[in-house]
Amino acid sequence: MNKYILIVIAIVISQTATAQEKSFTRQDTLRGSITPERAWWDLTYYHLDVEVDPATKSIKGKNTVQYKVLEPHNVLQIDLQAPLTITKITQDDIPLEVSNDGNAHFITLKKKQEVGSVQSLDVFYEGQPKEAIRAPWDGGFSWKKDDNGNDFVATSCQGLGASVWWPNKDHMYDEVDSMLISVTVPKDLMNVSNGQLRSIEEHNNGKKTYNWFVNNPINNYGVNVNIGDYVHFSEVYNGEKGPLKMDYYVLRDHLDKAKTHFKDAPRMMEAFEHWFGPYPFYEDGFKLVEVPYLGMEHQSSVTYGNQYKKGYLGNDLSGTGWGLKFDFIIIHESGHEWFANNITYKDIADMWIHESFTAYSESLFLDYFYGKDAGAAYVIGTRRAILNDSPIIGPYGVNQSGSGDMYYKGSNMLHTLRHWINDDAKWREILRGLNNTFYHQTVTTAQIENYISEMSGIDLSAFFDQYLRDHRLPTLEYQWTDGQLNYRWADTIADFDMPIDVTIDGKRQRIVPKTNWTTLKTRENSLTVDPNYYVAIKEL
Repeated sequence: MNKYILIVIAIVISQTATAQEKSFTRQDTLRGSITPERAWWDLTYYHLDVEVDPATKSIKGKNTVQYKVLEPHNVLQIDLQAPLTITKITQDDIPLEVSNDGNAHFITLKKKQEVGSVQSLDVFYEGQPKEAIRAPWDGGFSWKKDDNGNDFVATSCQGLGASVWWPNKDHMYDEVDSMLISVTVPKDLMNVSNGQLRSIEEHNNGKKTYNWFVNNPINNYGVNVNIGDYVHFSEVYNGEKGPLKMDYYVLRDHLDKAKTHFKDAPRMMEAFEHWFGPYPFYEDGFKLVEVPYLGMEHQSSVTYGNQYKKGYLGNDLSGTGWGLKFDFIIIHESGHEWFANNITYKDIADMWIHESFTAYSESLFLDYFYGKDAGAAYVIGTRRAILNDSPIIGPYGVNQSGSGDMYYKGSNMLHTLRHWINDDAKWREILRGLNNTFYHQTVTTAQIENYISEMSGIDLSAFFDQYLRDHRLPTLEYQWTDGQLNYRWADTIADFDMPIDVTIDGKRQRIVPKTNWTTLKTRENSLTVDPNYYVAIKEL
C-alpha cells in the first residue's frame, strides 16, 4: 500500500465509522439526543478549573456550570466518561444526590428551579482520563515528551466527546456563552487554552495556574488544554473588523522555523476573510499551538502538528502539486473557525457542515492566491480519495456521523454547486452570508440547505438529497443515434434534475438532463463535460 493511500485512509476513513457498521445502544442515545434532563436548562457559563499531573497521567478539579432555567425540573444531566469519576456535586455548597447511567450522570436538585432564574452547580472530579492512542481520531489526552525530555501534553475529543476529560453538557446543540479555563501545571511548563490569557498564578508548591477566558460561545469539543515547554511570538493582522492579535506557541527548539513557516497563518486569514467574512472571534484572538499529534480545530486555539511541512505531512492530497503550496493543517484547521466553531452542527450526523465547507476552503485558499484554475485543479484532484460507499449524513440522535466522504465528496459537491450557480460574486455572497446569518449558532442541515436555495434562487432539494443522503454518484448517460444526442441522469433519486455545462460539436452550452431520455439534434458526435461538475459519464 503506497504512502498516498495510507494518508487518505488516515484523513478520510479513520475519521468516521458508518452507521451500517454499528448497532446503537442506550448510551449512544444518552450522548446523542437532547434528553429531558438536558432540554430544560440553557448553558450560560463554565469555569473549568483543573490540575494536570503529567507524572501520573492524572487530572483533578471541578467545573462550575452556570445555566438559565427554561422549564421547571429538578433532574439535570451532566456527562463524564470513565475512568474519570465524579467525587461530589454541590449547589450553593449543598451536596446533591447523583445517579449514573454509564457516562450520563443525573443530578437531583434540592433547590426550586424558577423559570428564568440563573443557577449554578459545582462538579468535582478526578482520575486518569482516557489516553488518546491515535489522536485526534480516537480522542482523549496525549501524554508525550518533546525531544528534550519535557512533558508535551494535549487534549483532543471531537466525536468521542469533551466528557472524555471534563464534566459538561456533552451535546453540541447548546454552546456555553463564555468560559474561564484555569489549568494548573508544573512550574517549568506552560498551558495554552482557548481565548485570551487573563493571568498566571504562581504557587508555593512548584506549580502555576494559567487562566484563559473565552468571550464568545464555544462548542464543547473546541475546548482544549495544551501543555509544554512553549515559547511565544505574535503579530497583529489588520482584518475586516480591525486589529486581530495572532499568537503562536511552539516548542522552544522550533521557534526559528515556526517564525518562517507560520507565515501561512496571515495568508489564511486574508483569504478566508475574503471568502467567509470577518474572523468570528476577534475578542478571543487567534492562536496556533504546537501539539504532539496532527492538529485540530479548537476554537481560537488551533492545534498544529504537521511537522513544519507543506501539504499533509509533506504530501499533496490532490496529486496536482497545488497541495504543496500551503501547510494543510494551518489552512484546513483554521478554516474550521468559520465552519465548525462559528457555524456548528446541532447533531454530529450533520458533520458535513464542518468538513465539506472546510475541505473546500483549501481550494478557495488556492483560488484567492493562485487563481480559479488552481483552486479547481486541487479540488478535482481530491476526488481520488472519495469512496461513494455510504451517505454523507449519518443517523440522528445517537452521536454518529456519516461517511468520511463528507470531506472531499462534500467539497466537490460545493464546487459543483458553485459552477451550477455560475456567479462567483453570488457564491462569495452565499458563503459570507452563511457566516453572518448563522453567526455563533448551532444549526441543522435543513437550515444550511434552505439558506443556499433561497440565496441562489434555485430549489436545491434534489441536489442535496442526492449528494448528502444517497451514496451513488450521478451518472450522465448518453448515446448517439442518427444525428441525435440522447442523454439522461442515471444512478440518482427520481427527481434529480441538475443542469450541467457541456461542449457539443465545439459549442459550450448548458443542458438539463432528467431521469428520462432527452433528445438533442447535432451535426457531429462530439460531447465533453465540464470537469468542474462531480459526476460520472457513461457513453452507451
